[in-house]
Amino acid sequence: MDNKSSTISQKLILIQLADSFFPSGSYTLSHGLESLVQQDKIQQTEDLRAFLQILLHNKIGTCDLVALIHAYQGSAIDNVEMIKQADTQLFAQNLIEITRKTQRQSGRALLMVAQSTWKNEQLDILDHSRLLDQFHCLHPVVFGVVGSIAGLTVTDTAVAFLHGFVTGLLGAAIRLGILGHLQAQQLLLQLASDIEATYHTASSMSLNQMWSCTPAIDLAQMHHSKLASRLFAS
Repeated sequence: MDNKSSTISQKLILIQLADSFFPSGSYTLSHGLESLVQQDKIQQTEDLRAFLQILLHNKIGTCDLVALIHAYQGSAIDNVEMIKQADTQLFAQNLIEITRKTQRQSGRALLMVAQSTWKNEQLDILDHSRLLDQFHCLHPVVFGVVGSIAGLTVTDTAVAFLHGFVTGLLGAAIRLGILGHLQAQQLLLQLASDIEATYHTASSMSLNQMWSCTPAIDLAQMHHSKLASRLFAS
């Protein structure tokens, strides 16, 4: 295969992983957005933009994506213990039970799809470790491994994850009735610099430097289960 064909194949995989069509279950999550909408704390596009920026800069870029990149690097050198270390550290950082639960559910779904799509012993080892309760199988960690196995660069893997995260929340906002499709596309474009900054932040951090600080969103996530009606799992 020539370099041009190889590049096209990699871009197709990038699109595949970033697409909401990919069945990882992440479309069922609102990350506290549904709760905040029902409490009338997010009503306009600017409110939603601030919500997304807070998540990107104060959680995803300083926590989830750090673990993803570390897991990718472990997978790239076939170091399963390094992958598990990222998984353990991220699990310890996620103090909210619903966050742990949904990340494990979507991580298991992603691992199952990846095993049937990309035949790789590393995925089988991680699945076996999950069955033995030696691997939490958190979604960002599994995503990093899948990106490595699929032949993406670490940057493309991170961008696919970030794009999927943001578009998933924009889709949730549309279903919650606070955003239209055209507004969602405009907001996605406006967030490009935030997404890029999020990647650069995460790529400069070690696992021991991971942190998150989103107290209002955390409280909204914890309140979610008490809502009278719910469209989303979180």
